[in-house]
Formats: sequence, C-alpha cells, structure tokens
Amino acid sequence: MSILKKLVLGVLLCVSHLGFSQEEVKEQSMLRDSLDNKLDASDFLMEANGFIPLPQLITEPALGGIGGVLAAVFIKPNKVQIEGQYVPPNITAGFGAYTANKTWGIGVLRIASLPKYGIKYRTGMVYANANMNFYRTMPRLGEVKFGFNFEMTPVFISVLKEIAKTNLYLGAQYLYINMKVKPDFEFENFPDFDEKLTSQHNLSSAGIVLEYDLRDNIFTPNKGMIISSNYRINANWTGSDYSYEQLTAGILQFFQFNPKWVGGFRFDTKFMFGDAPFYAYPSISMRGVPLRRYQGTEIYTVEIEQRYDFSKRWSGLVFGGLSKAPTDQTSFSDALLVHNYGTGFRYLLARKFGLRMGVDVAWSNNDFGYYITFGSAWNNRN
Repeated sequence: MSILKKLVLGVLLCVSHLGFSQEEVKEQSMLRDSLDNKLDASDFLMEANGFIPLPQLITEPALGGIGGVLAAVFIKPNKVQIEGQYVPPNITAGFGAYTANKTWGIGVLRIASLPKYGIKYRTGMVYANANMNFYRTMPRLGEVKFGFNFEMTPVFISVLKEIAKTNLYLGAQYLYINMKVKPDFEFENFPDFDEKLTSQHNLSSAGIVLEYDLRDNIFTPNKGMIISSNYRINANWTGSDYSYEQLTAGILQFFQFNPKWVGGFRFDTKFMFGDAPFYAYPSISMRGVPLRRYQGTEIYTVEIEQRYDFSKRWSGLVFGGLSKAPTDQTSFSDALLVHNYGTGFRYLLARKFGLRMGVDVAWSNNDFGYYITFGSAWNNRN
C-alpha cells in the first residue's frame, strides 16, 4: 500500500509544479490533510486550481484486457451553497486512452449545477476508434466471438430542473453519434448482425429524464439513494437512421449501519423497443462481466456491496450480483443467469469531497476482471 501512496503523491506533486509556482513546502502541505497529515487532494483541488491526474489501467476484457487512460479531473466546490443541503461540486475532465486491442479515444466532460435556479446539467464529447467483440450462440459451435471496429463521435447534453425544492428533477437529454462500423470476420453479411454494417450512419436520440437524488455525496456515498429513469427515442425527426426506443430505470441505495460499515444495493433495468442496430442493444453491466457479452431486449440486474472502513483512510469491500438478459427469442425464465462476485479496497483520496479510489477484482460465469475504481463502481454502470 505504501508504494501506491508514494506513486499517487509523486504524480500529484509533479503536476502541482506545472500548475502553479509556489514553494515546495506549501505544495506538499496542500497534498496533506490538516486533520491527520495523510495524503489528500482536497486542498490542492480547492485552493490551487489543481486537478487529480488520473493515470490508470483500462482492464475491461472487451477492450483487450489491458490499456491506459490519462485523465485530468478538475473538481471544484459549487460557488452557491445551501445551508443544510448537499450541493455537488462541479466536475470538468479531459482524457485520452489506448488499449492492447488498439482501441483509442479522446474526450471532454462537464458535470455541474446551478443551485440558485435548481438546475443541473452534464455535457460531453468523445472521439473513439474502438475494437470490441460481440458474442453469438451458433448451432453446433456454441458461443462464438465476432470482432468489430467502431469509429464514433458521440456528443451528449442533459439538463434537469428541480421540481419545487423536492430533490426531484425532471429534464431532457440529447445524444448524437456519428458511427462507422466494420466487421473483422469473413462473414460480411452475417444474418444476425445489421445490414448497414459497412456504411456510415447516425444515431440520434432525444429523451426525458426523471431523477430523485438523496445521496450524501456523488462520489462514494455513505447513505442515501438515487432513483433515476429515462426514456429515449431514436427516429427520423431526431436525426437518427434507426427507429427504436429505450427505457431505463434503476435505484442505488446506501445504508450506513455504523460509522465504519456501509452497505449498498443496486437494482437496474433496461428495455429496448423497435429496430435498433445490434451494438445498441442493452447488455449486462457488472464487474467481472465483459461489456456487450450478454445482450438482450431486456436487462435485469441486482447487486449488493459491503464496505468496511478499517481506518479513516483505508477501506475493504466485497460485492456480488445476479443479472439476466432476455431476448425476443428467450424468455426471462430461460435466459442465462449471470452472476458476479469480488472484492476490493479504497483509499479516501479527497476527504472534503468524500472521494475514495481503489482497485476491484471480480469473477463471473466465464470471466475475470480487475478495475481501477474512481468513486463508486456503480456510477459508470447504472
């Protein structure tokens, strides 16, 4: 653990020299918490216009199993604070990534709020050239892996407005993706995949979002819940070359049983209606399960996670879950039951923001994965 701490401290110190010119002693003090003198990025982020440099491994099996991403994550407290209410900080991030299967991408992201007006928004843009495998069950062959290359440029924006100071937000979102898809196998007209594979096309969805958020922080919650749902339409009038709808709904619930023990519960559902391209169908998203391995027209996921804080800074956790992905040809009862289980650790990297970071290892029916986790592992899987 000491090696990890020294590595993170060293990276932060190097970046601090580039970000502002002050005495080294002061720079180092900004990376130490005044309460326990431990490594902490809170003051560096808040007072020095600093950012968390996030060099980390990409361990997603669907992207080659190994790779790297370098991100700069700026986290700032919101200028408007409301007494007795948690106001999430504003987050701005830029990143570049490359993996062993020659997937690469660059992007920017902004997540912020205007508490005075009860508005929160997020927007982002990415360019990616991704190589991913999709799985199909073939007669006499069993499960077969097919590779595809995706060249895509997604642009996303979401704006939500609070309803009468109830923590209930209603709003709209828009997603546009210019997509080029190329099969990396000999069957160019394989019947289970889309007929427009080698053409350039657009996906463009307009949606309605409903969200109820009572978490005590957005990074690594200790208590509270978030209930979210969105309904998205892809059609000619939205600018899409495909016509289909998507509905997602889920809940994350966190219980702080005592000052050291935090339990988490996740329930997530996804539904697809209409004629969508094969890669847009929802898939099971759990640690230890490769992206897009189990796709369906419906997804049902239940997970639990238990975190124990051995000290103010260090935590251990265990987790596990079950999921199914029924299709038009497979009922819920006949769909494969996918399970996952695993363990990990966290370090409280920014106490004033409640941000923990660490590593998870996970197993599923046929796969193993390990993950560098920034905040809650469920933030990017819900």
